[in-house]
Amino acid sequence: MALEAAAKQQKWRGSVVGIVDAPKEKVWDMVSQTRNLKNWMPMVERCTALSGEEGIPGYVRLVSGFMFPQTDGERSWIKERLICIDNNWLSYTYKLEASNVGLDGSTNSLRLTDYGDGSTLVNWSFEIDPIEGVSEDSIIDYLGFLYKSCINKIEQAIDATIKKI
Repeated sequence: MALEAAAKQQKWRGSVVGIVDAPKEKVWDMVSQTRNLKNWMPMVERCTALSGEEGIPGYVRLVSGFMFPQTDGERSWIKERLICIDNNWLSYTYKLEASNVGLDGSTNSLRLTDYGDGSTLVNWSFEIDPIEGVSEDSIIDYLGFLYKSCINKIEQAIDATIKKI
């Protein structure tokens, strides 16, 4: 019985990495600001500040769109809180506080590293509580696919921003 309880408390973890052909400072400018979220997260339609100050731990935002298919056809939504951010190490962590997708309590962390030749290694890791009725492999694979598609869009979003200027 104690073994069962311990297994239920273990988090499911995953991560994806990708290389963006842009300097880490430009990538950070894109990924660290809420107003840019829908530019590099293709499934996000709206991101709204709810409380706090962006870039300061405690900041809360509401993200909505088609991140996770809903049986009723409605948009998925996630309320997330910035737990930590480090502008020197170019990293942040958000905790999902509430949602209509079953990921409440999960965390997402993004970290950028100089990869040389003006490119950036993006590492996106996540940790979720087990979801009843869903296999660990399927949700980890889906989240990995979702986040990898976002990483792949960052360079295009940076280029589009530069062209607007």
